Amino acid sequence: MSTCLRLAAIYNILWGAWVVIWPHTFFEWTGMAPLQHPTIWQGTGMIVGVYGLGYWWASYNPLKHWPIVAVGFLGKIFGPLGFLFNYLVLKEVPFEFSYTLYTNDLIWWVPFFLILQRVHTETQWQLR
Repeated sequence: MSTCLRLAAIYNILWGAWVVIWPHTFFEWTGMAPLQHPTIWQGTGMIVGVYGLGYWWASYNPLKHWPIVAVGFLGKIFGPLGFLFNYLVLKEVPFEFSYTLYTNDLIWWVPFFLILQRVHTETQWQLR
């Protein structure tokens, strides 16, 4: 659990810094339209980076700091759902934007789920 959370922390901090420092790069790489308001994307990078700090701190005692993992897991579920809604229903987002979901969200579903499953089994969601 601790190793997984530390890997997630490092990834999130690096990805967040990348987006804050070079906000146009992802859009250039994917051939998407240039950003009109890069500060919104940079704000997303800042949030992702801050999650990384939370994951690092939670790694010291995942069973105690499970709410951080739970909030992260919810974000990793709702992010892809938001993309699907905007892509399939509203048709406001290009498919290329889904590339952010693979490393930011989808690869973390199983490990975060397993951490939360262990929290349920061992602590019954106690805040201690």
